[in-house]
Amino acid sequence: MKPRAFLMAGGGTGGHVIPLLAVARELRRRGHQPFFVGTRRGIEARLVPSEGFPIEWIEIGGLKRVGWRQRLETLWQLPAGVAKCWSRCGARRVAAVFSLGGYVAGPPMIAAWLRRIPVVLMEPNALPGFTARRMGRWVDRALVSFAEAQRYFPAGRTELTGLPVREEFFQVPAKPRGDTLTVLVTGGSRGSRTLNQAAREAWPLLRRAPFAVRWIHQAGQDAAGDISLEFASSGLEGRVTAFIDDMPAAFAEADLVVCRSGAGAVAELAAAGKPSILTPFPYAADDHQTANAQALERAGAARLVPDHEMTGERLAREITALAGEPGLLDRMGAAARRLARPGAAARAADLLEQLSGGGSG
Repeated sequence: MKPRAFLMAGGGTGGHVIPLLAVARELRRRGHQPFFVGTRRGIEARLVPSEGFPIEWIEIGGLKRVGWRQRLETLWQLPAGVAKCWSRCGARRVAAVFSLGGYVAGPPMIAAWLRRIPVVLMEPNALPGFTARRMGRWVDRALVSFAEAQRYFPAGRTELTGLPVREEFFQVPAKPRGDTLTVLVTGGSRGSRTLNQAAREAWPLLRRAPFAVRWIHQAGQDAAGDISLEFASSGLEGRVTAFIDDMPAAFAEADLVVCRSGAGAVAELAAAGKPSILTPFPYAADDHQTANAQALERAGAARLVPDHEMTGERLAREITALAGEPGLLDRMGAAARRLARPGAAARAADLLEQLSGGGSG
């Protein structure tokens, strides 16, 4: 197929940029020319150039959960952002736009609509974000991770593909339950104050559990030193670290994962087939992490504990109850695995090729 240019729209956080990069790598592997649109203050400014992809800069901010000054500034920036994306779409002869949503995706999606360029949107959350909900009626195809998200897009234009996840997560083998329960706690790359505090409070309670507990904890750079020192005197086996470089390997060690419920985290849990206790980040836009956690809980793959209820006593009680019921963790892991959707990046690339005039889709 003749090489084509594809615009990758979305940025600000790793949850937006990392799946975009997965699809961009697949497009590049097929001989195409993907490029990004983003802001200099988002994580895309670091991740995209390091992968060797070109990026066009725009100035744009959010409209949700911001003050009136930020809203006015964003509305002022929007026409210039759309105009620049319009120009670059023409100069690069963009064949299609691939969007992960977020405020950075707004100008390129509007420009694509004005130019009648096909748009494929990937929505990783059970509750779509502001940009996806507003622009969703105009997209040519919406790729979703949760069936609950399909109702926000036109009938017949959605497909349940899941989110691109590293292949290593799909290769995590089922772990037979032994005499020791290994618990993995991670609040993301920066850690979670709520989960860190609950862990500290839970350690003395878990020493009295009717089974041995091994603890693996990603605490974040700021908190890891103090928490590691405290863990050393907890009487539990395991380790506390600032950052886990090989998360698939940590998943392979774990019998149970305790984490937030961002789109990337729940996709990794599904790919690895891991049971979980999910504590949604309460300040996520539109409380979408709660919707994600509820979807996994309904499927029998997770337990949801709200942030304001996540204490050491509650965490120890949930761990003890889950581990104490024979076969429950295995059933939860199997339920999580049924939610896994391998091949999401390849499917997105297929659709982009199809909608831009080539391939069978």
